[in-house]
Amino acid sequence: FTKICDVLIEEILNELPQKYELPPRETEWLRKMLEHTVKGGKMNRGLMVVESGVAIIGKDNITNTKLCQLAVLGWAIEWLQAWLLVADDIMDSSVTRRGQPCWYKTLGDAWYIAINDAVTIEAFVYRMIKHHFGYDSDLQLQLLDLMMETTLQTELGQLSDTLCDVLTLSDLTPERWQLIVKYKTSFYSFYLSVAFAMTLAGVTDKEAYNAARDILIEMGVYFQAQDDFLDCYGSHEVLGKIGTDIADKKCGWLFTKAYHELANETQKAYLDEHYGKCTVDSPEEIKIKELYTELGLKEIYAKYEQDSYDKIMSMKDSQAGETLNRAGVPWTVFEKFLAKVYKR
Repeated sequence: FTKICDVLIEEILNELPQKYELPPRETEWLRKMLEHTVKGGKMNRGLMVVESGVAIIGKDNITNTKLCQLAVLGWAIEWLQAWLLVADDIMDSSVTRRGQPCWYKTLGDAWYIAINDAVTIEAFVYRMIKHHFGYDSDLQLQLLDLMMETTLQTELGQLSDTLCDVLTLSDLTPERWQLIVKYKTSFYSFYLSVAFAMTLAGVTDKEAYNAARDILIEMGVYFQAQDDFLDCYGSHEVLGKIGTDIADKKCGWLFTKAYHELANETQKAYLDEHYGKCTVDSPEEIKIKELYTELGLKEIYAKYEQDSYDKIMSMKDSQAGETLNRAGVPWTVFEKFLAKVYKR
């Protein structure tokens, strides 16, 4: 799978000087940027395209060509993830990503070039799909439509997330959190992987796509709650990044539970005074983490995690599960995806 990424980088970089008159210095910049930004993650989104495609098409029927195409689509999502993270890290003033400095942090005073780099990676994604699936215009159109729709959904989720910077803490409600994570995380991190595999495998039943979406959105919401929990309680070494949700005034699962459901007036007043106004590892941030623990959020999260797992697994025998089974999409697709993120 990782070798396909190297092939895609070389394809694009070899094309740029010939077709777009790109000078060597700019080409080398893009090589360094791609090596830094598109590699190094867990690759769950990309690998799930391959695993889902194999499960739907069948191990005995899958060809090497189809495997390579699935891998290309997997990397299309990984590159989508990369450009979103490059932009997100700038907006959030993040320091590290995947165990190394954020891309914009490596550029010093020229950090703003990373904004152009982000949208350049996005353009490469569409170029990649056109190059590898242009032989079938209908297939190419379906894949591009999926990618463009998912990108729009994600950007709208990102807007709702970023807008929290100018809202009051009382506006950061559990309902707003649910909306943000559905659009910012679930569609591109979960649904797109399976939808790409279904499309390449020739699944045409619209109801099957709707059923997959419902299951995978539920999974994505759970995943983001988990991510919010780990931002507070996970170690830097495990996460590969420094948790900044408290300092960044994020509309996170822990905060919305604490502020709107659990905290007394004194505790809410402390959050009003310091949430989003303190720095990482400051006494105020540490105190907020202690407050979360005092409110029993570790135990509440543990129950939420188990309940979410049980709810998702129960969908196997629901109407959605039956619809997918009739369309040739086995439950193992969803079971494997959930196994990658459950209690990570």
